[in-house]
Amino acid sequence: MSRIAEVSIKTVSRVINDQQYVSQDKRKRVLEVMAEIGFQPSQAARALKGGRSHQIALICDNPNPWYVYEIQAGVRERCAQDRVRMIAQPYDRASPTLLEDIVALIDQAHPDGLVLAPPACDDHRVIDELERRAIPFVRLQPGGQASDAPSVLIDNEQAAFDMTQHLLALGHRRIGFIVGDRSYAASGQRLAGHLRALSAAGVDVDLDYVRQGQFDFASGQSGADALLDLAEPPTAIAASSDDLAAGVLAAAHRRGIAVPGELSVTGFDDAPLAQVVWPALTTVRQPVRDCAAAAAGLLLDPEGLREQRVAHELVIRDSTAPPAA
Repeated sequence: MSRIAEVSIKTVSRVINDQQYVSQDKRKRVLEVMAEIGFQPSQAARALKGGRSHQIALICDNPNPWYVYEIQAGVRERCAQDRVRMIAQPYDRASPTLLEDIVALIDQAHPDGLVLAPPACDDHRVIDELERRAIPFVRLQPGGQASDAPSVLIDNEQAAFDMTQHLLALGHRRIGFIVGDRSYAASGQRLAGHLRALSAAGVDVDLDYVRQGQFDFASGQSGADALLDLAEPPTAIAASSDDLAAGVLAAAHRRGIAVPGELSVTGFDDAPLAQVVWPALTTVRQPVRDCAAAAAGLLLDPEGLREQRVAHELVIRDSTAPPAA
């Protein structure tokens, strides 16, 4: 390549590694030759020589395809700004080789850092291994202080507090709550925010109005059925995700319960689903893509931040109204 471009081998190396001290004319000639012969530098080989691999890995698992896509899009878009490649690795909690798979990714691809999405962000096995190897990582939506690594998050507790406060302001006092998958820290945080809002308003906390879900449509339906079968059913149900809330809507429609005339329903995320269901969901807008981009940014351009919070937004639509007289 150096012969074709009529430059030294050191100049070619500097262009490949995006280093300084190369004239624009020589850089242009090397890049043209690289494109002409289809040359792609070996990222692993560069890493083995002690340089950066210009790759970061995303460890991500979530049953909601929209959520996974938004995280991947946010990381990928931020990486593109720095001409860095994103590698996505599934996080399978049930796999007996989970840690071995992540170690294999590190050993083979030599990423410059990792973004850990929930629930990997709270997995002590993964965190301990990365800290042992001194590999930079950022935790996305962590649930606790499992590490001093930088993190990016929204205030899930405050977001749920704001949503329940909205229902209380409408006049609801019997408010059901469907919790998300218990392995995600955000589920407990959202439940805590809901209960705090009830207590702050002087409403007695009755755990009969709390049901466990899995962040999916089916558990939203079953949770709603259990709540609506109570002797004094709730006049509103707050769900920990939009998928759960869609299940609540389906259960209400099946029973002939008018939403929001007889039952108010809220979700969490503001996924596209929130505007497709009928009626359109009142929900919390969680800026997933922005959070993921910020996490990648803390890896690519560290600012010394230990925690970066991204604002949530309460989105009022047609699924909430004052309770029937």
